[in-house]
Amino acid sequence: MSKHAGDVAVGVSKAYGVETMFTLSGGHVFPLYDGAVHEDMRILDVRHEQSAVFAAEATARLTRKPGLAVLTAGPGITNGVSGVATAHFNGSPVVILGGRAPQSRWGSGALQEMDHPPLFDSITKLAFTGSGADSIGQDVEMAFRTALAPHRGPVFLDFYMDHLFAPSPSVETETLAPSPLEPDTDHLAAIAALIAEAERPMLVVGSDVWMDRAEEAARDFAEEFRLPVVPNGQGRGILPSGHELLVTRARGLAFSQADLVIVAGTPLDFRLNYGWFGGKQGAPLARVVHLADAPSQLATHTGLSGSAAGDLSLLFWGLAAACRTASVKPRDEWTTKLAEAAKAAIAEDAELLASDSDPIHPMRIYGELNRQLADDAVVIGDGGDFVSYAGKYVEPKRPGHWLDPGPYGCLGTGLGYSIAARLARPSSQVVLLLGDGAAGFSLMDVDTLVRHKLPVVMICGNNGMWGLEKHPMQMLYGYDVAADLQPQCRYDQVVTALGGGGELVTKPSEIGPALQRAFDSGVPYMVNIATDPEIAYPRNTTGV
Repeated sequence: MSKHAGDVAVGVSKAYGVETMFTLSGGHVFPLYDGAVHEDMRILDVRHEQSAVFAAEATARLTRKPGLAVLTAGPGITNGVSGVATAHFNGSPVVILGGRAPQSRWGSGALQEMDHPPLFDSITKLAFTGSGADSIGQDVEMAFRTALAPHRGPVFLDFYMDHLFAPSPSVETETLAPSPLEPDTDHLAAIAALIAEAERPMLVVGSDVWMDRAEEAARDFAEEFRLPVVPNGQGRGILPSGHELLVTRARGLAFSQADLVIVAGTPLDFRLNYGWFGGKQGAPLARVVHLADAPSQLATHTGLSGSAAGDLSLLFWGLAAACRTASVKPRDEWTTKLAEAAKAAIAEDAELLASDSDPIHPMRIYGELNRQLADDAVVIGDGGDFVSYAGKYVEPKRPGHWLDPGPYGCLGTGLGYSIAARLARPSSQVVLLLGDGAAGFSLMDVDTLVRHKLPVVMICGNNGMWGLEKHPMQMLYGYDVAADLQPQCRYDQVVTALGGGGELVTKPSEIGPALQRAFDSGVPYMVNIATDPEIAYPRNTTGV
């Protein structure tokens, strides 16, 4: 059978490890669907294009293989922009293949005629239009190679509709991984000297440590030199819950008193106080070392005492060797101080995690959830205040089992992420934590979960407001506007109307049994929990 361009594009995608095409049906990309049928690739269709891109992005983050989204022309592509921006800020290797009005009609006002690549210039590694049916294989190869090369990120490629339908020659696809970037040994020696001098060093591990498959190297490094660790993003789980060096619950103390902070695999952004640590109670600011997977990711907005870029496994191994040469010794007194502070904070949490207050305190939900989470559960956060509690009180036991929107903070990721998680981890619990505000962005894609038989437990923290905005507005102005939602809105009934299951919970004693019913149901199931609207998450930063 002769191949058309859609066959070739899908064949190259499969060679790069893609198993699922996430999409919403559109005529401009029919040949890509036909190619998926010919090449035996799963097609998973959603109800809004943003969910297709979010699902592709989550697939990349969970499997560490490229994700693929296919979007039809015009509004199909513009609907996916927020997903692409999220992938950009998360460094997720996603390829977005788009349809485009026919070249033979270009300039005459064809349906959804639009030049898409300029929309993506600032949020992709590369955005371009395929040059013709004869080169489609090479174009798709370039897209995947570019997405996977450090620093990873999304690539957008669209095709003229008539080119996609045209015959196209097959290509032999070479999917060699990018050559690992070797870190500079002099830079590593200088960093090791800083660690040897420090009295209170600590290590922050971020998402790129997981994405670069460096989780074991990072854990070994921390354990050998007894460095207390605070995880960030998908760095969560690299040191499992309960690990003696994991000091998440003593984060404030660690960041305020450290004299050296080594940040690996994450930007020095608002989540890390822009790289400013220490300086409390008359102490000097901490020295900061930044380790990244590519030179482009090293911080330039703040003074660094040391930095190194390269493959993160090679970087941790090389830094460990340099630390041995520098005779780095563990700082047991400092490590013990943070470990004890973390234990004390966990003990203080116990009362609220078991709170019987009515209305329900959000922390009670996490007290109940933690008792039912399996070691391999995938936990997904999509929301503001409600999900902030999860970041504090849900500690993954394994790496690669936590997903949140990342620094871009885009609401509406949850359903797309859940779709991907159920496919990537078919035997695990998949738990989606939704604020009631976030639920409004993508809840229609419960229909996608139902149609494709993808059971997910959804927990909605329903306080009837945009909590992340309402409380700050009241503090600033003494009033609030545009911050109220329906109290106890029946999002659970939306789920049941779409073919899943669900229930409304209004009493603390009802939470545990409702969660058990959700896990036992075998269908997409929402536990919609009415929480106290007077309780605001005690955050230290607004991100600005």
